Amino acid sequence: MDIQLNQVKMGDGKAVEAKADEKIVEDFNPPKKPKKNKYAFACAILASMTSILLGYDIGVMSGAAIYIKRDLKVTDVQIEILMGIINLYSLVGSCLAGRTSDWIGRRYTIVLAGAIFFAGAILMGFSPNYSFLMFGRFIAGIGIGYALMIAPVYTAEVSPASSRGFLTSFPEVFINGGILLGYISNFAFSKLTLKLGWRLMLGIGAVPSVLLAVGVLAMPESPRWLVMRGRLGDAIIVLNKTSDSKEEAQLRLAEIKEAAGIPESCNDDVVQVPKQNTGEGVWKQLFIYPTPAIRHIVIAALGIHFFQQASGVDAVVLYSPRIFEKAGITNDTDKLLATVAVGFTKTIFILVATFMLDRVGRRPLLLTSVGGIVLSLLTLAVSLTIIDNSEKKLIWAVGLSIAMVLSSVATFSIGAGPITWVYSTEIFPLRLRAQGCAMGVVVNRVTSGVISMTFLSLSKGITIGGAFFLYGGIAIAGWIFFYFMLPETRGKTLEEMEGSFGKFKVKSNNNKERR
Repeated sequence: MDIQLNQVKMGDGKAVEAKADEKIVEDFNPPKKPKKNKYAFACAILASMTSILLGYDIGVMSGAAIYIKRDLKVTDVQIEILMGIINLYSLVGSCLAGRTSDWIGRRYTIVLAGAIFFAGAILMGFSPNYSFLMFGRFIAGIGIGYALMIAPVYTAEVSPASSRGFLTSFPEVFINGGILLGYISNFAFSKLTLKLGWRLMLGIGAVPSVLLAVGVLAMPESPRWLVMRGRLGDAIIVLNKTSDSKEEAQLRLAEIKEAAGIPESCNDDVVQVPKQNTGEGVWKQLFIYPTPAIRHIVIAALGIHFFQQASGVDAVVLYSPRIFEKAGITNDTDKLLATVAVGFTKTIFILVATFMLDRVGRRPLLLTSVGGIVLSLLTLAVSLTIIDNSEKKLIWAVGLSIAMVLSSVATFSIGAGPITWVYSTEIFPLRLRAQGCAMGVVVNRVTSGVISMTFLSLSKGITIGGAFFLYGGIAIAGWIFFYFMLPETRGKTLEEMEGSFGKFKVKSNNNKERR
């Protein structure tokens, strides 16, 4: 018995020693990174598909404008108004989208955006004259306004903090994908008759909106909207599916409850939500009596949207055929092929950006991107000015101009493009998010509309090279603004974001957080 007992003890000792060895080995192994949440990934893709609508319209109009001008016998001023006015029309949708999404939910607002754009695309495809075409663009613009506001809001609200930058950049990915589809549509239908070709280019844009309406049926409602409506039971189900762990789901629920004014001890499936947190008085909190943190957030959100568009990206994307023509490419097919190259470049670099947002951070990527935009625009301005003042064709200047167009869209897509939507969506607190994001979209679209509707006139007034010198100067001002006004937000939950603002300094350890 004693011998057996000693053997058991020795065996136990070896087992303990073996376990200790295993533990030591485990200590040297790096912790495994959590896998990307596939359910949140799928939801983000479906929601972000709404952004295809804007991208397709931007891309297709760049080539369709060539044939619309010939068919309808309109002037350059009418063309630039036609191309840019949809940005102003989209303000109607953006202004309505905040309240609509709080009323019927984020998911059904996406359906509404697709339905409105579908009607607009059909009307544009059957346009007999310029006035009817403008009416079709008005309807499509409302749908685009809804889509621009709701896609990043929904995606941010279903994304776990670990991959929010990656997932929230999807709307910009689909905008670029839509632009590429628009360019391809231009090339594909350019060989048809003059009257049929541009109408098919515009009308076929109705197809993505139908696919969107079907796909959205598989999406859950935003957990933050559910909490705002007091539906805690439904919210935790969605959070469990879209979080990296059950513990994170509970943490996210607690933070959303706190932001919505629901007591932490309240765990009923359906609860009463205080009235002040359901959207009332939001505009007063944003503009009339904002806290220092909210004031900083508003300035940062509006500033990033303004400088994103004021640096002239839409002039490059919408008028790339005109830019290539000025550079020396005169054949329609060659111009449209060159614009397809622009679309491919934008799409490739936006895909690169999605994988860098949560690794590199918002600030470094944004500052690097805008720096690249500045260099590209100024070099493009120099090369176009040289071509404009040269009596003979300079092949090196033509090649440099084309390279700088591709460089400008590449550097834009790798930072300024996606980060604008990611950043402005995640910095607003829950009670102000829908209206705050809508406000950012308004600034974005107004600025884009002004750039789009003045580029041809500006080019005639100060030369095309002068126009890009102006955009380059604005981009420099944007870089300075971003450096001093935008703190890093990577890895922070949406509910703790407010504490990073209100200091107006890049780094500050002494100031207390103001909430």
